Amino acid sequence: MFMHNKRLMYTVRVSEPDPRLASLMLEQFGGPQGELAAAMRYFTQGIGELDPGRKDMLIDIATEELSHLEVIGNIVAMLTKGVKGKLSEGAEETADLYSTITGGGESHTLSLLYGGGPALVNSAGVPWTAAYIDTLGDPTCDLRSNIAAESRAKIIYERLINVTTDPGVKDALGFLMTREVAHQKSFEKALYSIENNFPPGKLPGNPAYADKYFNSSQGEGDSRGPWNEGDQWQYVDSFDEQCAVDGGDGNPTVKLAAAEMKAIEKTAKRTMSRTGIDPTTGADLGAGPGAGTTKPVKA
Repeated sequence: MFMHNKRLMYTVRVSEPDPRLASLMLEQFGGPQGELAAAMRYFTQGIGELDPGRKDMLIDIATEELSHLEVIGNIVAMLTKGVKGKLSEGAEETADLYSTITGGGESHTLSLLYGGGPALVNSAGVPWTAAYIDTLGDPTCDLRSNIAAESRAKIIYERLINVTTDPGVKDALGFLMTREVAHQKSFEKALYSIENNFPPGKLPGNPAYADKYFNSSQGEGDSRGPWNEGDQWQYVDSFDEQCAVDGGDGNPTVKLAAAEMKAIEKTAKRTMSRTGIDPTTGADLGAGPGAGTTKPVKA
């Protein structure tokens, strides 16, 4: 059960309307790194969580993310409050009203389609989708994903802070950004409270491959560091040693029934390439460039 308190978690103070900035703020309202996506991710994880401590944490944070969604929504509403009335009442001449709702940016989408109110879309107008939720149902995997999600959200908030000079908006965004840091700390502590948290899942990795680093992209820029050297790593530089690492010949095989094999052989024979001919094609008839002609091209 949810109970709503009419007071915001953080006070929104907007100095003046700015429809363009409101459109950018939608990234954290209906975008993939936004507050609704975070709330739904942690809420659904919490419902399915077996550990009572993690369940409590996930529901707590999910509920707080909904309060963050409310803060962002109110920022958007305040930034578009001026245009909302003008658009509804036709309070300006056509040219002036057009200038007001576009403001030189893409804010016309927010103004015309949604009447200046917050919409569950990102800053480009793409509707929110449950595809943003990447929960798998394994706590060691999901907590790592949550840590990454909080990290991405913090970066988006930093970028939003950098594109506004409104002190009240900056202040509210700074609070929301900081709470992403707090949530990341909680998720990291919860992850490392699981004794067997790496690798994710139950099955161990095969030691024959788990400690190998394959230098598969070779040339200028090859680099060594803790990600591929030290006691935990065997650095494999030879291309030959990167082929058929299982000891086989590297060729795919499948066992077929006699009837299946016969059908495959007939198909292969019917579609076999003829190597002893040079057929005339459309390119040879001048259908386009690349026909192999050695004649000079006239300007």
